[in-house]
Amino acid sequence: MRLGINLGYWGAGMDGDNLAVAQEADRLGYDVCWAAEAYGSDAPTVLSWVAAQTESIDVGSAIMQIPARQPAMTAMTAATLDSLSGGRFRLGLGVSGPQVSEGWYGVKFDKPLARTREYVEIVRKAMARERLSYDGQHWTLPLPGGPGKPIKLTVHPEREHIPLYIAAIGPKNLEQTGEIADGALLIFPSAEHLEDTAMKYLRAGREKAGKTMDGFDVCPTLPLAVGDDIKGLADMFRPYTALYVGGMGSPKQNFYNQLAQRMGYEKEAAEIQEKYLSGDKAGAAAAVPHQLIDQTTLLGSVERIADRMQGYAAAGVTTLTLAPAGFTLDERIAALRAGTDALERSGLA
Repeated sequence: MRLGINLGYWGAGMDGDNLAVAQEADRLGYDVCWAAEAYGSDAPTVLSWVAAQTESIDVGSAIMQIPARQPAMTAMTAATLDSLSGGRFRLGLGVSGPQVSEGWYGVKFDKPLARTREYVEIVRKAMARERLSYDGQHWTLPLPGGPGKPIKLTVHPEREHIPLYIAAIGPKNLEQTGEIADGALLIFPSAEHLEDTAMKYLRAGREKAGKTMDGFDVCPTLPLAVGDDIKGLADMFRPYTALYVGGMGSPKQNFYNQLAQRMGYEKEAAEIQEKYLSGDKAGAAAAVPHQLIDQTTLLGSVERIADRMQGYAAAGVTTLTLAPAGFTLDERIAALRAGTDALERSGLA
């Protein structure tokens, strides 16, 4: 099992520290450094900055939002980043959510699975430097009856195949991801529930495409905090968990809330969401069960974290992406180093 690091969103006041964390991950031999985007910093700019100041670690978008860019633009960006980084770019895609898609980008959040499939097909054609023509439900290239003609990418990517990942939570999206992508980006993964919440759907998608799980990268992100006070460490992540389970979406459409329900927290997920959407963020955080946090993070001593890593590897994880927590750069660096120590102790390195 390999290790990755997720820097999250840029612009949160830790930008200089984030670069130092990425550089330390590079020095420690971490496999990939991911960056996110929502409606603040964009992932490609951050990744180009990190790639220019690291040596061997891959850089990946987790995610580039599908409603934010035309697919040909995404292919251009991926090819450029792969070329400039010396073949170290991984393209992670996702549909975002209805609030961001419609409120920020003005793109209707409908038929996300069909849109994702078409988007991936166009991106792959463009990155392969095929003359770009496509006749789909959501995109038609070139536009009919006009001056457009099929053209191909002028940039030569460093590699013939740039790894393509999809952020997936729901069963149908997970199955499609297994079918059309090279890897899956997962959030709030519980080793105990991973088979029922993700792996069986990914496996079904691979089988649908006539493939096995060999070579498919299962890549969940887990917050990491090291120390002896498990409860105190878990409490650090209460606002984070409450935000996603309670506030990321509407009462009818919150993918993270639905995931918590599939993990057996139906009543708790409903309470968290009700409190969060009513403005009681503190109450929502207090309503998050300790067990839910502990199951979806890596907390405790290096030995305890090593044991948890073994559980994730047994569940089918191939790249474990860590989000090292800490109030200072030194604390985050220490957590990062603890991650490598735990992997070595687990025997999975």
